[in-house]
Amino acid sequence: MVQTPSKSLTLNEFLVKPETKPASEYIEGQIIQKPMPQGEHSAIQGEMVTTANATLKPNKIARAFPELRCTFGGRSIVPDVSVFVWERIPRQENGGVANRFELAPDWIIEILSPDQSQTKLIKKILHCLKHGTEMGWLIDPKEQTVFVFRSQHHPVAFDEPEQLILVPEFARELTVSVGELFGWLWE
Repeated sequence: MVQTPSKSLTLNEFLVKPETKPASEYIEGQIIQKPMPQGEHSAIQGEMVTTANATLKPNKIARAFPELRCTFGGRSIVPDVSVFVWERIPRQENGGVANRFELAPDWIIEILSPDQSQTKLIKKILHCLKHGTEMGWLIDPKEQTVFVFRSQHHPVAFDEPEQLILVPEFARELTVSVGELFGWLWE
């Protein structure tokens, strides 16, 4: 992640600035630009969104969003994948999906890129859990491991191909094994 040196901005000042590519996040008064996604990251992110939506969206259980800005708890972050329970998706007056999401996702999924800090991603997941997120995944493609974080529980590592990765209760219909998730890198 690239830190942009500048005078300290408020969250509101950050939110009116133009978007950057890749996205910048506002964390503890600092603007931090996310690294440009690479192949492994993009493959896993795309398949995760598609798989989650294929299972959860038809019955209006939840919806997965890639690279969605979420602003809450004094921060503005852009998780790799944000999943929201259907009833919590912000809506416009006409019923369409709103542009601004000012709440924590129900499930956050982060994919570790080669030049990212694992510690900073864990801190982002912990911030989300503190503000109501049910579960966070940290996917490490190099180690082929998925770390699962939940409030009031110890993190759990999933690294055996046949293991089904723990999902939030609302997503219990979704099953993804470690082998399937990392198999997306060869499809």
